[in-house]
Amino acid sequence: MVKSELMKYSCPLGKAMSALGSKWKPIIVLVIKDRKLRFGELAVRINVISRKVLTDQLKEMQNDGLIIREEFKELPPRVEYSLTEKGLALLPILYLLEEWEAKFDNKEVQYDKDCNVLDSKMKKAAEA
Repeated sequence: MVKSELMKYSCPLGKAMSALGSKWKPIIVLVIKDRKLRFGELAVRINVISRKVLTDQLKEMQNDGLIIREEFKELPPRVEYSLTEKGLALLPILYLLEEWEAKFDNKEVQYDKDCNVLDSKMKKAAEA
């Protein structure tokens, strides 16, 4: 279902899913947490997302009131992203989803602290 179609409904769950409907938005929220991060830092921490998709997701999240984009007028230009009060309120919900998944997790796949998927071979290489 397209985001504009979801927004037509007055159902709170429909509105929430339209704001968080992509697979990347919850991950972006979990990576930002209660700190400010620059675009490059986000791109490094979520290394499996293209920069274009990350840019698009951040714009949508800003429009949905989940993140604040703060521009600094300096050379070179600097932009920082942080969560709004609405975005911060998602953290406990997303932590519960993490716990739910961990309960039924496939032990073959391991994750690092910022949700990057590391299979067994990659984890051994990263530890070396």
